[in-house]
Amino acid sequence: MIETADGLANVEEICATPGLDGVYVGPSDLRLAIGGATSTDPDVADAFERALTRIREAAAAAGIAAGIHNGDGASAARRLAEGFTFASVAADVVHLQQIAATHLAAAREGRA
Repeated sequence: MIETADGLANVEEICATPGLDGVYVGPSDLRLAIGGATSTDPDVADAFERALTRIREAAAAAGIAAGIHNGDGASAARRLAEGFTFASVAADVVHLQQIAATHLAAAREGRA
């Protein structure tokens, strides 16, 4: 996983590790590691995007996969279009919350 300042600083060497198939970005932790006050801090957006580009390029140069976690499908589509080779979307707890809210809303709409 590339989600710390050390991981980012050494990403080219990490990607060149013999036998490594890919790297994976934890974006919330990476944003904090590059100086974000929160995991979504817009003040480090440019630095964050540069970090993602560096990671993608290091992986591509090493011939390995570059993956990234995303909070939603639209973000995953964007990252895949940028050149990430795989993307995870949300987490099981998020999916459960979303479907529970959908079911609850449907049940409430059915009330007389």
